[in-house]
Amino acid sequence: MRLLLPLSFAALLIAAGCSKDKDVEPPATLVNFPSTLPVKKLWSEGVGNKKQIKLRLGLGPAIDNGLVFAASHKGEMVAVNLDTGRNVWVKKLKMPISAGPAAGFGIVVAGSSKGAVIALDGATGRQLWRVQINSELLSSPAVSEKVVLIRSVDGRLHGLDTHTGKSLWSVEQQVPRLSLRGTAIPVVAKDSAISGFDNGKVMAVSLTTGDTIWDTALASPHGRTELDRLVDIDSAVRVVGDNVFAAGFQGRTAMLALDSGQLWWSHDMSSYRGLAVDADNLYVTQSDGIVVAMRQRDGAEMWRNDKLKRRGLSTPIVTTDAIAIADFQGYIHWLDKSTGVLVARQRVAKQRVSNPPAGADDTIVVLTDGGTLAAYRATPRVSRHPVPAATPAAPGAAPLIETPAPSATATPPPAETTAPPAETTATPPATAPPAPPP
Repeated sequence: MRLLLPLSFAALLIAAGCSKDKDVEPPATLVNFPSTLPVKKLWSEGVGNKKQIKLRLGLGPAIDNGLVFAASHKGEMVAVNLDTGRNVWVKKLKMPISAGPAAGFGIVVAGSSKGAVIALDGATGRQLWRVQINSELLSSPAVSEKVVLIRSVDGRLHGLDTHTGKSLWSVEQQVPRLSLRGTAIPVVAKDSAISGFDNGKVMAVSLTTGDTIWDTALASPHGRTELDRLVDIDSAVRVVGDNVFAAGFQGRTAMLALDSGQLWWSHDMSSYRGLAVDADNLYVTQSDGIVVAMRQRDGAEMWRNDKLKRRGLSTPIVTTDAIAIADFQGYIHWLDKSTGVLVARQRVAKQRVSNPPAGADDTIVVLTDGGTLAAYRATPRVSRHPVPAATPAAPGAAPLIETPAPSATATPPPAETTAPPAETTATPPATAPPAPPP
């Protein structure tokens, strides 16, 4: 049997444990700032029942071949044109979707809370295959030319044949007694499948056979309580060349060697939303809402921004000039990649965003928990004067806060400041890996 608790509640318990006399810090109130990055809303559509606000933890949008794919918990899956938002097809699936969709190589794959995995033709929505895994699925699959990868909550990574859905292999890591609600999105890198696990390990296996290539502990559990010992890796790793970048909750952000899993550098840092990378840097959304930019080659801190602290930020998305991050009140924030200064803000809807957005060049697509699917496009800056840095690039230095400046184009601050939710999962102790939830 599993207990489901909001992750924000777990975070509050950890904070409260530090000092019973201190009040819990509320989410940061948004302030006005001069918008210097032009952002245009392209379109907005509804997916599923928008009256039902539900945690869409594993239901982020996907982009492939100029189409956006999104799904609702009730089983509705849609494909819309990335540029216009025009519906290409709508499919009513007879299954509760909780993972995906993922798209690539002309197919779209999604999973259900009851362990079903379904693949559709990306152009038409026609069902290609459907198989059963018999464990709850809570994160998007990964699609390669020959293998579909998907993580299940029982600690397994599955490899399925892309064309038939036939099970090719599965590997397993032990599931702790208490873990965050959710699982990492697996990644395909060359001939390897790479994924993080709830026990704080990153594992690479052969894409064709499932044989273990390496597994590396990003963090080891420590502390007196089960909350203290949470070290989940619930976000996708990122691969650049021969290097793997990963971040874990109450653990570390690190660079590992793709061929051996050797740690090249690491920094203590807690993140359950994960990171994004470009050619030179990586951008981490910390658990407390502080956004940090780090240099890839050595992990040196370039800047940090705490203006969005405790706002339940999403995984970052990299664009030409900025990184885009959604929050628990339905806002999207663009931060300058070079300095971390806020340069644009748009509000999708008065609804939480609990899943990773999708990006294509300077266009990002967001799905709110209320079912609002929307696309925004930033116009890259050309030959503009650099924006002054918000914080000096000094690892471990105390963060500096940008001084807000009123502007005619500034976005007014919102009224709401309710803490953002997410979830944890508790499992009873067992000598064997815990059984999946009923």
